[in-house]
Amino acid sequence: MAEPSVKGLGKSSPDVVEGNEVDRLSKLPDDVLLNIVERLDIADAARTTILSRRWKQIPAILSKLIIMVGSFQPNHESRKLTSDDIVRANTTVLEATRSILERRAGSPYTIHLLRMQFYLGDESIFIGQTVANTIATQKVASVEFTIMTKVRKKITNNGLLTYGRQFMSFFDSCPNTFGGLARLTLENLRLGESYFPKIFSVCKQLELLRLYHCDMGIDSLLEVEHPQLSELVIACSRLIKRVDLKWLPKLTVLKFNVFRSQDGPFCLGYVPLLHTVTIINTGFAWHKMLKFSELLGKTGISNLHLDFRSEKIWVKPEGRRQLLPVFHKLTLVNLLNISEECDLTWIMFILQGAPTLKELRILVRDHLCEMISGEQRKKFVFSEEKDNGLEWEPAPDFKHHNLAELRMYGRFRAQDNIVRFVRNVMEAAVNLEDIKLFKSPVCENCKHMLQEWTLMEKSSLSHKLNMGMLSSNVQIQFPSLGKFRTWSKYCS
Repeated sequence: MAEPSVKGLGKSSPDVVEGNEVDRLSKLPDDVLLNIVERLDIADAARTTILSRRWKQIPAILSKLIIMVGSFQPNHESRKLTSDDIVRANTTVLEATRSILERRAGSPYTIHLLRMQFYLGDESIFIGQTVANTIATQKVASVEFTIMTKVRKKITNNGLLTYGRQFMSFFDSCPNTFGGLARLTLENLRLGESYFPKIFSVCKQLELLRLYHCDMGIDSLLEVEHPQLSELVIACSRLIKRVDLKWLPKLTVLKFNVFRSQDGPFCLGYVPLLHTVTIINTGFAWHKMLKFSELLGKTGISNLHLDFRSEKIWVKPEGRRQLLPVFHKLTLVNLLNISEECDLTWIMFILQGAPTLKELRILVRDHLCEMISGEQRKKFVFSEEKDNGLEWEPAPDFKHHNLAELRMYGRFRAQDNIVRFVRNVMEAAVNLEDIKLFKSPVCENCKHMLQEWTLMEKSSLSHKLNMGMLSSNVQIQFPSLGKFRTWSKYCS
C-alpha cells in the first residue's frame, strides 16, 4: 500500500502570527516544511506546534523522530550528574515520547526512524514499554536505542556489575521492544556469559551493535552469531580476550577500538560480506605483531583503517603471496597517527599485496594531546622503538598499476622520511594521478597549531619530490585543511 501524501497540513497560505506579522515559513510547500522540521530534535519540533494550526499537525506525520536526553537537560560539564538529574532527564524523555507517539495514534504515516537516547534507570522500563506499544500499533520501520550510564568514564568494577544487572532487568521487562530494535548502543556493562547470547537471540532485527566498555569479566570470550547484524563496533572492552565472529552472514563493517589480547582482537568465522575493517589501538611492548593473512583469513575486504595512536606499529609486513587472498579486493587504506619516529618504508608491503588499491591515506604525527608522556609514561609498558620489527625491502622491479591517489598528512618535521616514502610510491605506482600533501590536522586541544602551507614550503617539497625523476605526470597539490573542527573526528 502506498505511503499517504503529506498534503494534509492544510492550505499553504501564510498564517497570521502574533503582532499581525505574516508567518513566511508557512508559505512553504508541505514536503519542504516537513523536511525542515525533521532536521530538528523532538524538543524543538514540539515547540513548532504553537506557531499555527498548520504547524500543529506536523508531529503526527513526521517520518523521523529523534528523542535525545541531551535536548531536555542542562549542560552538566561543570559538575557530576546526580541520581536526581538522571531521573529528571529520563522522566522528561518519557513524557515527550508518550506525548509525541500518542498524538500519532491511528496515523497512516510510517515512522521510518525512531531514534532514542536515554539513561539507564528505573524509568527506562516505561520508555521501553511505550516504544513497544508503538511498534505493536503503528507502522515503524527502524528503532534505535542509545542507552547511557550515569558514570561515563573511570567506572569501577562494582559499577560495571551494577549497570549490567540493571540493564538485564530492563531487557527482560521489554522483550518486544528489544525484539524490534534495528540499532543498539550500550556502555559500561559487565554481563554474565549467558547474557550476550540471550541479547542476540531476542534482538532478531538488530543491524548495528555498538559496545563501549562492555565485557563479561577477565579474559572473557565473546561469541557472536546473528542473521541480520551488518555493523559491529567494540570499543575499550579491555577484559574481553577475544571476539569470535562465528556466523554473521550480513556483517559488512567491523570496528575495534583498543584491544589487550596478544593474539589479535578477533577471530573471523563465516563473514562473507565483510568489506570494511577498522582497528584502533595503542601498542605496548608486549603486543604481538598482527599478520593480516592470519587475522583476516580470506575475507577479501575492500576498506582498511588502522590507527596506531602515535605509538608502536603492531602489524607485521608480509609478502605478496600471503596477502593476496586477503587484499585482492582492497581499494582504500587509511593509516592514521603513525609516529614521526617511524620509517615509512614498511608501508610498501601493503601496495605489493593489494593490486587493486586505488587510494592510500597516511597521517604521520606525534599527537601530544593523546600521547602519554613524562612520569606517567613510566607506569606503562611502552615500546622504546616504535617501528621495531618493521624491516622491509620492496621488490626492486615492483610496479603498481591501480593506485591513483596518495594523501599524506603531517607536520613534515621529518621531511626527508616522508619525501623518501612518497618518491618510492611515485616510482612504483605507474598510473598515479594525484599526490595531496596536507598539514597535520588538529583537535580541539591543539587547534592553535593549525597552519597553512607557505609558498616556500610548497616550492621546497615539490622540488625534492620531482628531483631526479625522469618523467612524471603526477599532480602534486597542497590543499588546505579548513576548519579544525572538520578534522577533529577524523583524527580521533
